[in-house]
Amino acid sequence: MRSETLEVRTGSRDVVHDLTGDCAAFVSGERDGLLHVFVPHATAGIAILETGAGSDDDLLAALDDLLPADDRWRHRHGSPGHGRSHVMPALVPPYASVPVLAGRLALGTWQSICLVDLNVDNPERSVRLSFLPG
Repeated sequence: MRSETLEVRTGSRDVVHDLTGDCAAFVSGERDGLLHVFVPHATAGIAILETGAGSDDDLLAALDDLLPADDRWRHRHGSPGHGRSHVMPALVPPYASVPVLAGRLALGTWQSICLVDLNVDNPERSVRLSFLPG
């Protein structure tokens, strides 16, 4: 298995950050196998979805409806609503696996691999990419 870590700055707002280019570069030159993407944080997730046509904003809106940034959360430190960030990985898991065929991600036409981060208190994220040859 080959593995590396990406450092991603997500900033001070809810974000869907597209990792597809980084993932494609990581598997370029490989043969068939599996790419595993993992974010080792208790407050972030990995999603595969269409970006740039509004779906990324729709995801953030849906998460905001399901997990409002208010004081209802028992986990209370940091900015208001921080506890929702700790619940989000149950809905958007911290990992995804994507087939790799001849060194290319076997994604659908409009699919992208994205980091989802609602935690405005931690703008620095690590994302582990691992390639398992077939």
